[in-house]
Amino acid sequence: QVQLVESGGGLVQAGGSLRVSCAASGSIFSIGVMGWYRQAPGKERELVANIGSGGITNYADSVKGRFTISRDNAKNTVYLQMNSLKPEDTAVYFCNAAVRRTKWVTWADYWGQGTQVTVSS
Repeated sequence: QVQLVESGGGLVQAGGSLRVSCAASGSIFSIGVMGWYRQAPGKERELVANIGSGGITNYADSVKGRFTISRDNAKNTVYLQMNSLKPEDTAVYFCNAAVRRTKWVTWADYWGQGTQVTVSS
């Protein structure tokens, strides 16, 4: 099995910074795209940012210039550095990864349990 464990959420004032991390562990042959999604109360889950195994990144327009996604392939870990946080960034942040468990199987999507990020005004 594969587990994604997030850490680093919390409460911060508007304008502040937080970094969340997500480590993948378990039966892993290869990890493809890793990303962060968020879901605010009453809203659908949305993509925040993702990063390919080669480092190509993609960001939601709402976070461009403020958030930076990065990964450490040796540690199977993805990070999201969040700067200039706004109250509208408040949400549960979920880690996502496309994983091949062996070279004989195809890619499968895995999710973390989520970590709360709250930005006070």
